[in-house]
Amino acid sequence: MRLPGLLVVTDRAQAGEPLEDALVRLADNGVRGVVLREKDLPYDERSRLVDRVVDRLADHDVVLLVAIGRDGRPAGPRVHLAADADFPTPRPEIVGRSCHDAGEVGRAAAEGCDYVTVSPVFPSDSKPGYGPCLGPDGLGRLLAGAPPAYALGGVLPGHVEACLSAGAAGVAVMGPLMREPALAADYLAALGQET
Repeated sequence: MRLPGLLVVTDRAQAGEPLEDALVRLADNGVRGVVLREKDLPYDERSRLVDRVVDRLADHDVVLLVAIGRDGRPAGPRVHLAADADFPTPRPEIVGRSCHDAGEVGRAAAEGCDYVTVSPVFPSDSKPGYGPCLGPDGLGRLLAGAPPAYALGGVLPGHVEACLSAGAAGVAVMGPLMREPALAADYLAALGQET
């Protein structure tokens, strides 16, 4: 399965409405990839959220990836792993991993991850002070031999071209799209995709 160039990483605390409503608005604005990150939720609550999101997005062509929570249990067949999480057995349909340095990218490649997010590329309002930031040059240095990589962390529409030029397959965005789903059109335009 080919993932879209734009992945939205959720944070219900930044959405100005129920998360399910925000995701429908994002899908209506052309988003076709979502990483449901709500890792702080207990497994049962996260599973119920996944069910609600799947139901609400049923009429949209959206790939839903679910971050494995603090309990280490996947809540769906397509998962996103933290940098230090164990690789799940049996292997899910799609596995992605958060990466921040060459060692983590190398681990993800050796495990056979389908994609990685690499962060932080730029300073981020969602995680202020997190870093040091890689910038496009640092991002590019990490991508040799990597699975398809998504630039994450402070990525604005004006940064997309630099991320792609550095070798990223796409971008992953949290805060700006959680706060304003209509911005999806700007990211998609920068990626050369239509809404």
